[in-house]
Amino acid sequence: MSSSVPIFSEAEVSRIIEMAWEDRTPFEAIASSHQIDEQQVIKLMRRQLKPSSFRLWRKRVSGRSTKHATRRPAAVGRAYCPTQYKQR
Repeated sequence: MSSSVPIFSEAEVSRIIEMAWEDRTPFEAIASSHQIDEQQVIKLMRRQLKPSSFRLWRKRVSGRSTKHATRRPAAVGRAYCPTQYKQR
C-alpha cells in the first residue's frame, strides 16, 4: 500500500475513525475493509482530528496489543461488542 491516503467519502472517513478509536478493532480489520494500512490510518486521523484529539488517540493506541492482530491475546475473538452498534 502506498503512504498517501486514498480519497474516502464522509461516511467512510467517519467509519474509519470509529474503527480506529475502538480498542478491540485491529488495524488489520481496517485494512481489509478499507484498503488502508496503519500508517495511512495515522495520517487520516492526524488530518481529520483536532491536534489534541489526535494526541489522545495516539497515546491510547500506542502499545495496545489489541490493535494488532498478531499481538492480540487468543481470548480476544471478535473486533467489537455485540451491543456496540446502534440500529440503523
